[in-house]
Amino acid sequence: MGAAMRRVQVGSALSSFGVGFTVPFLYVYVAEVRELGAGAAGVVLAAFAMAALVVLPFTGRAIDRRGPMPVLLVASGVAAVGAVGLGLAVSEPAAIAAAAVLGAGTAVLQPALATMIVWCSSPETRTRSFAMQFFLQNLGLGIGGLIGGQIVDVNRPDSFLLLFGIEAVMFLVLAGIVLTVRMPQGQHLGEAAPKGDSKGGLRTLLGHRAMVQLCVLGFVLFFACYGQFESGLSAYGVEAAGISPSTLGIALAANTAMIVVAQFAVLKFVERRKRSRVIAAVGIIWAVAWAAAGWAGLGGGSQAMATAAFISTYALFGLGEAMLSPTVAPLVADLAPDGMVGSYNSAFALVKQLALAVGPAVGGPMGAALHGPYIVTFMLFSLGITVLGLRLGKRLTPVQDQPSLAGSRVVMKGAPEPATTVSAG
Repeated sequence: MGAAMRRVQVGSALSSFGVGFTVPFLYVYVAEVRELGAGAAGVVLAAFAMAALVVLPFTGRAIDRRGPMPVLLVASGVAAVGAVGLGLAVSEPAAIAAAAVLGAGTAVLQPALATMIVWCSSPETRTRSFAMQFFLQNLGLGIGGLIGGQIVDVNRPDSFLLLFGIEAVMFLVLAGIVLTVRMPQGQHLGEAAPKGDSKGGLRTLLGHRAMVQLCVLGFVLFFACYGQFESGLSAYGVEAAGISPSTLGIALAANTAMIVVAQFAVLKFVERRKRSRVIAAVGIIWAVAWAAAGWAGLGGGSQAMATAAFISTYALFGLGEAMLSPTVAPLVADLAPDGMVGSYNSAFALVKQLALAVGPAVGGPMGAALHGPYIVTFMLFSLGITVLGLRLGKRLTPVQDQPSLAGSRVVMKGAPEPATTVSAG
């Protein structure tokens, strides 16, 4: 990696490290430590998600007009203010307002960082760059959560203020690191990419059939996996498989461990395959994961076997995530016309956020009460990922589907034709 890419990756990892201090404990903090109750905690979490949905539609245009650096600097400051506000909040309105500010800031960071990675990479190195970001972010989240768990004390509200303070400092550290980045190709603070086809805006994006299909695929991906981790799948594990809360923590740790261990071994495999087929393979792996979860809760085996099967479900999800990280994010960038990388990244982030909002609302009640239908439903969604991935491959150019075909040639982002002229069929 070049110096600019190294600094972007370090800043991204440190911000995730800070987030890891607070994410696992937010519900407990609001409901029990501040004694606001479960209902208030649910509203706070909803405010966090809704704020992201509000700001993301405007984020892409800001990135494309101003460049990712100033947008990221503002978002880092906003997120830091939100983190400190949550640490100081003692009433429900204050906690809701702070959560909304924090949610808005962190939501904008995602497409801004993704756009900076695109600017600092070439099509040949982009796959590895996004894989590295995913690896470092998960490592940072895991280490942050581990250290935060040693600091936190539900009987001492000040310990939570320390956690939120660390998170705020990490956002400011990210901003400080970004200020030292010298972007390649003369792109610096406040300077956007070439305008190119950006005049079409939303119309251009919606007219780009491959991007629309990728967004639909992305919604299913996040709905069927990430949207179930801490809602439907957890409820199913407790109610159907008899999994204890401590075992849920072990399952989540197995997920992170699989990502950390497998990421670069998987990368060597992914780099030489068609992206559409990698996505299709992830659908099959996740279908197997749901089958393992089904056996854990409905198979009638011993508790030890049920526990092992349930943990393996999370591990298989981690394997799929490791395959997707160097596949989907760089594909979004490669589909974007010049001057619209920020808009494409923000649109995909918005789809992700929608899936993460809808997933728990649908999966939570099903996982708790409708055990058989829950497993069957999400096995079908996983197999749908396979179908959608193969269909997407028909809309991609050979190099978009398999960047290794480019060899030593420099391949420009986007399809050879303007996105608005992509024909159906």
